[in-house]
Amino acid sequence: MYAGLAYDLIYNSLTPAERKTIEDGAFKPEVDFVTKDLKTWFDLIHNHGVWACAGVGIVGIATGNKDYVDMALYGTEKNGRSGFIAQLNGLFSPDGYYTEGPYYVRYAILPYYIFAGALNNARPELKIFQQRNSILKKALEAALQQTNIDGAFLPVNDAIKEKDFTSNEIVTAINIAWNVYGKDTGLLAVAAKQGTVLLNRGGASIAAELAMARTGSKYYPYKTVEYVDGANGDEGGISFLRVGKGEDLTSLTFKYASHGLSHGHYDRLGMFLFDKGNEVFQDYGSVRFVGVEQKYGGRYLPENKLYAAQTIAHSTIVADEKSHFDGKEDAAEKFHGEKFFSSASNPAVQVVSAKEKNAYADIDLHRTLYLLQLPRGKRLVVDLFHVISPNQHQYDLPFQYNGQIINTSFKYKAATTSQTTLGKKNGYQFLWKEAEAELKDTLAQFTFLNGKTYYTLSSLIDGDAQLFFTRSGANDPNFNLRREPSYIIRKNGKSQTFANVIEIHGKFDPVREFSSNAYPTVKNIRLIYNDEKYTVAEVQLGRDTLTIAQSNNESGTNVKHAVTVAGKTYQWSGPFTVLLNNKVLK
Repeated sequence: MYAGLAYDLIYNSLTPAERKTIEDGAFKPEVDFVTKDLKTWFDLIHNHGVWACAGVGIVGIATGNKDYVDMALYGTEKNGRSGFIAQLNGLFSPDGYYTEGPYYVRYAILPYYIFAGALNNARPELKIFQQRNSILKKALEAALQQTNIDGAFLPVNDAIKEKDFTSNEIVTAINIAWNVYGKDTGLLAVAAKQGTVLLNRGGASIAAELAMARTGSKYYPYKTVEYVDGANGDEGGISFLRVGKGEDLTSLTFKYASHGLSHGHYDRLGMFLFDKGNEVFQDYGSVRFVGVEQKYGGRYLPENKLYAAQTIAHSTIVADEKSHFDGKEDAAEKFHGEKFFSSASNPAVQVVSAKEKNAYADIDLHRTLYLLQLPRGKRLVVDLFHVISPNQHQYDLPFQYNGQIINTSFKYKAATTSQTTLGKKNGYQFLWKEAEAELKDTLAQFTFLNGKTYYTLSSLIDGDAQLFFTRSGANDPNFNLRREPSYIIRKNGKSQTFANVIEIHGKFDPVREFSSNAYPTVKNIRLIYNDEKYTVAEVQLGRDTLTIAQSNNESGTNVKHAVTVAGKTYQWSGPFTVLLNNKVLK
């Protein structure tokens, strides 16, 4: 691709003989190699295929070779089943979500935009930038919405956490998009952080805007967004619930999408949480050191598939110590999660509910996440996770927390002299057991410090449960894994409900040496009603009572519901209601 761009720049300065030497001696063998010897790879709907199509197409435009351009656009057979147009249609959902995740849309967006820019000049009749209702514009906006406030791409599927929107791929896309789609204050905020532009019309215009701008937004305009997955938008999706602005942004990610091709992870109904720019409950990302030759040449390390992609490395249910779909990509690619309902119209109550019925043969998963903004600035995540099965199973629900443990409400046995692994396979073999506890019919709480904020996970222990504090790094003699902690709730039985509350609270000031609101306000969690039709959860917050009532099998927005508990009737319309002291939370 880059060679084709360079050739185009010097084309007019070359003699016909020099052009023939380059085109026949350099470009033709390369194009023949990727379109004939590597035909299957070239026609693959994948980020590698995007680069291949862009390279052949740009060489075709630079050399005036229509055959090359047509193969790039429509595949080696020129039937439209592969090629650049098929890549646009196949890898993005209708609203711009890239099925492999934001890290890889960053990688693929550069050839998408560069080749589209070349086509816009050479074949304007294609109107390539308007293809699929301006899918490239939607893709760039979706990529930026899937970043943290520091610009780092959110770790969905395989992802290098250090990669952010200052990368040259996003610089290129923004500069071209600015010229094609028009000025955008959100893009300008990103460009200001990038601190560099291309020497093209878009880049020059951005530089002029930045030079004249006296004030502007410090952050990209993040908002709550939900994306569907799949070319037709019918393969589940992913939700990003957000509350707050700027440095005070809280962002909750809930994934119920398709697998994500070869870079996908086995993490149906997984979640992670960012707050104030920090990863609070995290996703591992990928096991790879890009640009570090000593680490397998910078390629993906074996532990990427053996640990990072496995279900136990995420924050979602693991049954019988087996990953979703038994860790098999071909099986995972056949299915996707389904959104049950969602609502973000009330900024105080944002919710997403999704189901997964295929991760295990005889188990249905149903998770509902509520991001709540309570009076006086308090924020909570309420997590109701139903596991439905007619058979006996062991269920593990890990929370990949990031921070220093401050306090627990329960006694545990710490492994201070020797440690054993949590299991023998499916990622469990990489986890050291640092501590464990056995609890029954109680409220389990543990508080940790991340940055200067306290976070408490409060968990309803209904019946018997085991708790584990673990850390990655076991069976890792080459030190390929980061040493990161997790907190795992284990239950045994048939159908189970995991009810958890994440509370964001307090402040730690290391300079002035004091803490404020360092203790959680959650005093109790109860499931006052819970069956296949309805769940009513009650959370005691100091003197306040938070009540969540939801339908588990009817998502219609106009359907009326009523549940009577101990003589008190809860009535609501739509799939859920959230009450604070018996009044609808607004």
